[in-house]
Amino acid sequence: AATKLASAEKLMYFCTDQLGLEQDFEQKQMPDGKLPVDGFLLCVDVSRGMNRNFDEQLKFVSNLYNQLAKTKKPVVVVLTKCDEGVERYIRDAHAFALGKKNLQVVETSARSNVNVDLAFGTLVQLVDKSRGKAKIIPYFEALKQQSQQIAAAKDKYEWLVSRIVKSHNEAWPNVSRKMQPAPEYQDYVYLEGTQKAKKLFLQHVQRLKQEHIERRRKMYLALLPQALDALVPDLDEIDHLSRAKAEKLLEAKPDFLKWFVVLEETPWDATSHVDNVDNERIPFDLLETPAAEQLYEAHLEKLRNERKRAEMRRAFRENLETSPFVTPGKPWEEARSFIMNEDFYLWLEESVYMDIYGKHQKQLIDKAKEDFQELLLEYSELFYELELDAKPSKEKMGVIQEVLGEEQRFKALQKLQAERDALILKHIHFVYHPTKETCPSCAACVDARVEQLLGSRFIRPAERHQKNPLLDSNIDRINLVILGKDGLARELANEIRALCTNDDKYVIEGKMYELSLRPIEGNVRLPVNAFQTPTFQPHGCLCLYNSKESLSYVVESIEKSRESTVGRRDNHLAHLPLTLILVNKRGDASGETLQSLVQQGQQIASKLQCVFLDPASAGIGYGRNINEKQIGQVLKGLLDSKRNLNLVSSTSGLKEAAAAAADADLRIVMCLMCGDPVGADEVLLPILQAQACRPSPGG
Repeated sequence: AATKLASAEKLMYFCTDQLGLEQDFEQKQMPDGKLPVDGFLLCVDVSRGMNRNFDEQLKFVSNLYNQLAKTKKPVVVVLTKCDEGVERYIRDAHAFALGKKNLQVVETSARSNVNVDLAFGTLVQLVDKSRGKAKIIPYFEALKQQSQQIAAAKDKYEWLVSRIVKSHNEAWPNVSRKMQPAPEYQDYVYLEGTQKAKKLFLQHVQRLKQEHIERRRKMYLALLPQALDALVPDLDEIDHLSRAKAEKLLEAKPDFLKWFVVLEETPWDATSHVDNVDNERIPFDLLETPAAEQLYEAHLEKLRNERKRAEMRRAFRENLETSPFVTPGKPWEEARSFIMNEDFYLWLEESVYMDIYGKHQKQLIDKAKEDFQELLLEYSELFYELELDAKPSKEKMGVIQEVLGEEQRFKALQKLQAERDALILKHIHFVYHPTKETCPSCAACVDARVEQLLGSRFIRPAERHQKNPLLDSNIDRINLVILGKDGLARELANEIRALCTNDDKYVIEGKMYELSLRPIEGNVRLPVNAFQTPTFQPHGCLCLYNSKESLSYVVESIEKSRESTVGRRDNHLAHLPLTLILVNKRGDASGETLQSLVQQGQQIASKLQCVFLDPASAGIGYGRNINEKQIGQVLKGLLDSKRNLNLVSSTSGLKEAAAAAADADLRIVMCLMCGDPVGADEVLLPILQAQACRPSPGG
């Protein structure tokens, strides 16, 4: 039967926000008249409410139940807010239901969504007896089941999020649309709601962002030691600086922006820089972090340790040089106990000292062999009475060793007897068969060196009939290659051009010459950097250096250029006149570094068989030590070379050459000995470079 509800003209209830703000919601009234009612849920709030007496509430509920009982409809008592329930209230509510014909009681929590469906399901079963009886579960047991269900749904949902969301830049609207068809998303939203699903998504995105930032941080920290090594490799520069001053020093370095980036906003991990994957430079504010400070301190400690190790190496070398126990040929095992101390072992591995000892031994042995060779020359009478085959008998070797045995230079090779005997035999062979191959000076043999100097200065007779590209019919033109890295070649070319007239003419000894310059600063094996081109035949090369690196570049380039012409008929580049010049910045005209570079340059000039010009006073521009006098000297030398080559090429036949030699104003005979302190270069080059010097009829 229908039951009439006294709800006429009352507004329908939508949500809690409606209370007090009815005008903001749809004004829909409850229907008037009789409505079909099949059962009742009698709700009892078991939480501790403010200004509310539970006993009075229970009395009200009891009166309400008495009215409902008259309808003969099923009633289920629903205990609400059990998540905040008071144990006594719950117990009293159960007692009330027990006293009312065993009313069914369902403990619920709408906030936790526990047993809400069960309350309605229990009532439906009472209305429709054909349905199975619902099992009523106590609140805490239901809560446990609910928690397990939510946890399982959460795990599946988090798996779904991790599979779909790979970037921390993903937005919730796009991702939620992608996930909507997935049952993992639907189940979790049904249990926990969209807001909690969004919250888990945001947590995942934040985790991705932190992982991304951490990867960038590790990359920057891995790069920082390299940056410090490149920018501040000198301990003296930073050892006593505060952190603030050290950072200012870094900013002042020319290559600072190659390694670091200064951001307008900080910290770096809160800016868009974290997503700029193309820019791998280190954010400068990262230096303020503890990890970066530790790396800076580690850099300082490394430099200090390197200095200490260098000091240990130096001290060990000094120990070797002063120790009377270190003699030529003495094994490391025998010498170790006399020259090692605890400090040495503390700073370096024994293998390092063994390497230093090995190099020192080589120097000792080379010097001892050199001294022994001098000793053999001093006792030359011992070797005059040997057989023609220069093979001494055992008796003769015994006599030689007996005579030399008291000499300290003989005893110095006591631990190298086999090598000492070999030196004696080699000396005997040289005495009876003196050739370049048997010379004790080996590569420093005067005969071999003189041949090299003459070969580089004059064309061989077999080549006289060939056309030499160096011999330009236009003697008034000079083609000059300028070789030097890091801008040296371009700068000098600009200096020389500044001295020329508007049409690239240069005045030498009152005469005008056309000057063509080819500055080269790269790999000479590349066509763009070749000495010779179809339109450029060089008459000479000016080689510039201001450091060990630039000197090495010159040597490597000359060797490559010469190698490229080996075996070719037009190998005039092998005999191209060379001049080596040390250029230095203005004001740096003294000191050990300059002296060392001069010595190295002189050695290389000897090796390359070329002229070496000492550094002059500050020049005419670009802050380089090249002045107009030196430039004129180089160009005049090239003109002399061209004249001499023309002269050589014009002498066709031995008769004309003999006539030219017969007309010589001065002939010089000199005697040089292998091993003399003054080398063949120093004696012969001034003569060979003279304008009037010509080859003999034999070439």
